[in-house]
Amino acid sequence: MTAPAGTWTTTPAFRRAVVLAVGLCLLAVALGRVDLVVVAVPFALGTVLSLRSRPRRVPRAGLRLEEDTVTETDPVTASVTLDGDPDTVCVVLTAAPSLGHDARPRVVRPPAAVPLTGMAARWGVHAFGPVRVRAFACDGLLEAAERVLPPRNVRVLPAAEPYSSRTPVPRPGGMSGIHRARRPGDGGELAGVRPYRPGDRLRRIDWRTTLRAREPYVNATQPDRDAEIVILLDVLRDAGGDGGGGPSVLDVTVRAAASIAGHYTHQGDRVSLVEFGPRLRRLPPGTGRRHHLLQLSWLAETRPMPGGHEFLGDRILAAGTLSSSTLVVMLTPLLDPRSATALAVLARARRPLVAVDTLPPGLPPRSGGEWSELAERLWRLERDNTVGRLREAGVPVEAWRGSGSLDAVLREAARVTAVIR
Repeated sequence: MTAPAGTWTTTPAFRRAVVLAVGLCLLAVALGRVDLVVVAVPFALGTVLSLRSRPRRVPRAGLRLEEDTVTETDPVTASVTLDGDPDTVCVVLTAAPSLGHDARPRVVRPPAAVPLTGMAARWGVHAFGPVRVRAFACDGLLEAAERVLPPRNVRVLPAAEPYSSRTPVPRPGGMSGIHRARRPGDGGELAGVRPYRPGDRLRRIDWRTTLRAREPYVNATQPDRDAEIVILLDVLRDAGGDGGGGPSVLDVTVRAAASIAGHYTHQGDRVSLVEFGPRLRRLPPGTGRRHHLLQLSWLAETRPMPGGHEFLGDRILAAGTLSSSTLVVMLTPLLDPRSATALAVLARARRPLVAVDTLPPGLPPRSGGEWSELAERLWRLERDNTVGRLREAGVPVEAWRGSGSLDAVLREAARVTAVIR
């Protein structure tokens, strides 16, 4: 993006030099003193010689990002390109506190490229800039109007910590994948032997069992299926992360979603993301590396949305995005009553459901008043009561602790699903 060229104007140094030279000459004429003329000659001569090297045009400047998409803790690099007369001097000053880069001014002569670096400390969409450029010429006697290069957006993807789970999903319902279906069918996983039935293929006959039993037996197999997973991100409330050094609720939610989505996407499952808030922002299901990059870009645009009072649980079921075999993983800190209500609605609808508690441990209280400690204890007791009621309603709730933290609740969800079916 290139700023439009301007025109040169005089600086206070030029005006001081002209006023001093003219004033000394007038005093010399009025007082008849030749020494004042001698004093004025260097100022006038220096001004004239400096103006002889006046550049033809004002330097042009542009801000260019090396990469507009980076990952957390990665450096952000940019450059300001200057194109102009080598006799000019440019001062480049940047301001991007969200990326924490060096804001010291840079003084260069065009043509040049001024490198700028920053650090992507947190996921999200951040602005790099704006950048202010000032140009001077003729030994500081001329200057151009300050130009402000508009900021460029940098998308910082959340860093997904390593996550793996060896527990299969409760209801795999796709065409092919790594999850073993509960019902027998054509597949590569041996489930035992059974008597021959009309319609069985001859190549599936188990000849050893057939010879022993003196009647035909065939190998029973279980098909391999992929699963459809919907990850719900609770964005109704956010807390923590206000300069205390620890992650906020939304930080834990987004990074946990990136880890879970990356695990299931890379193993061939269809994963979609839904923002549990007034907008119900949604990313359609997909699989593969390209879809995982789309997931990270989608997560980088997540922000808290506390507004709205509609019943979100019914809206999720009415949206038509959840099939009977879809595994719902809801990442929620349980700070809003609507979150617990939506979990109860999904549980009553007999959906395979897992609730992941994303409240960071040791979250500091918002205020330090006299009754803050007592209020926090009451709030935590009420929250523990909500978690207990959800578990009684058949919603497995587990705190997020990284890799393998959902294995126990997935097994519980599979057991509950098998009982329901």
